[in-house]
Amino acid sequence: MQRYWSEAKQLVRLASPILVAQVAQVAMSFVDTVMAGQVSAVDLAAVSVASSFWLPIILLTQGIIMALTPIVSQLNGARKRDEVRPAVHQGFWLALIVIPFAMLALYFSPLALHLMDVDPVMAAKTTGFLHAIMWGLPAFVLFQVLRNFSEGLSHTMPTMVIGFVGLAVNIPANYVFIHGHFGMPKLGGVGCGVATALVLWAMLLAMIVYVKLSPHFKAINLFAQLARPDFSRISRLFRLGFPIAMAIFCEVTLFTVVALMLAPFGAETVASHQIALNFSSLVFMLPLSIGVGVTIRVGHSIGEGQPASARVAARTGLMLGMAVAAGTAALTVLLREHIAGIYTEDMQVITLAATLLFFAAIYQISDSVQVVAAAALRGYKDTKAIFYVTIVAYWGLGLPTGMILGLTDWLVPRMGPQGFWVGFIVGLTGAALMLGARLRLIYGRFSSPEACTSLSRAQ
Repeated sequence: MQRYWSEAKQLVRLASPILVAQVAQVAMSFVDTVMAGQVSAVDLAAVSVASSFWLPIILLTQGIIMALTPIVSQLNGARKRDEVRPAVHQGFWLALIVIPFAMLALYFSPLALHLMDVDPVMAAKTTGFLHAIMWGLPAFVLFQVLRNFSEGLSHTMPTMVIGFVGLAVNIPANYVFIHGHFGMPKLGGVGCGVATALVLWAMLLAMIVYVKLSPHFKAINLFAQLARPDFSRISRLFRLGFPIAMAIFCEVTLFTVVALMLAPFGAETVASHQIALNFSSLVFMLPLSIGVGVTIRVGHSIGEGQPASARVAARTGLMLGMAVAAGTAALTVLLREHIAGIYTEDMQVITLAATLLFFAAIYQISDSVQVVAAAALRGYKDTKAIFYVTIVAYWGLGLPTGMILGLTDWLVPRMGPQGFWVGFIVGLTGAALMLGARLRLIYGRFSSPEACTSLSRAQ
């Protein structure tokens, strides 16, 4: 038990800055929403619609770059810090390949607005937002390279510090470009896109300065002569990161599809669903932060050739995640009406949202298990399994279950939105069971120091 307790303290130390950084990111989104809403409802709606295009694209790029974390952590654990710099440089080269495709996708994404019959004024503002924020995308991707480099070295503090740098820039930048101060044009919701692009560049520059000046990174000398592109290593990095990106993309699009399917049920139903989903996303930050720590700890142990330590890290993460989820689930059940009341004063919406929050409480433990198990598998560089499980669990189990229960009378009288939330429970529980089974299989595959060494060499 002493070993598990010690590991838990390590995970909390790694996860805490990540959690605080995510809070700062949510705060930035909140500021955008409030300040755009002060201009007009159309500007607020434009920012919301634009985010539905922006979010999947940046998550895809972020997922691809996330492959760097286990690579760097394994090299760090193996005491091969001299190999970290060229590995990260290949991450930079991969980022430079990914960036043009992501920018093109963002540039042309507003074409979908014409197919959706969106109001022309809102469509114009949405397009302006996307075309403005597009210029911040290169900074976002390059920042992710540096972030994963830092986290791979078990140094998560920069993520937190830079998160607050972004928040500090975001508020005045929004003020200037949304409302047109200091000689700048009054851009309304489009100004949020301009401000966010500036925030992303500020975060990148701050991260560069941090990495360059911090004694923690001095021995690696990351910004020495750039290594030439090694397309075989870039290809391996992409093959490791692409399944992570697609798993994230499939999860995000599932919730988007469900929101669209609930639209015919009326505004109250959509609002209730959004309240429950928003609160669940906030709670999800806790196991997600633990998962980042698990990836780092598992990768480091593999690099050290210590399979037993890797198993302890994964198991500790799972136990810690379930303990946290049990606490948040209990609070969600007890306070669900009060939680819904924070978002709205409409009693009909509060009543339905409280019901959906009860379902959200049920799946929090499964959600915690699946995200931590997936993080442990990333530490083992077993990313394809995560993608396959995501497809089967979410799109093969969760969505069909939700559609059958929510839209048909085949099994029970039509449940409406509650049926889709039962589908979420089924999908997340299926993902937790399958990823847990895969993790046990991986334990056996990498049970010897020799197997760990061969894995850490496969960069």
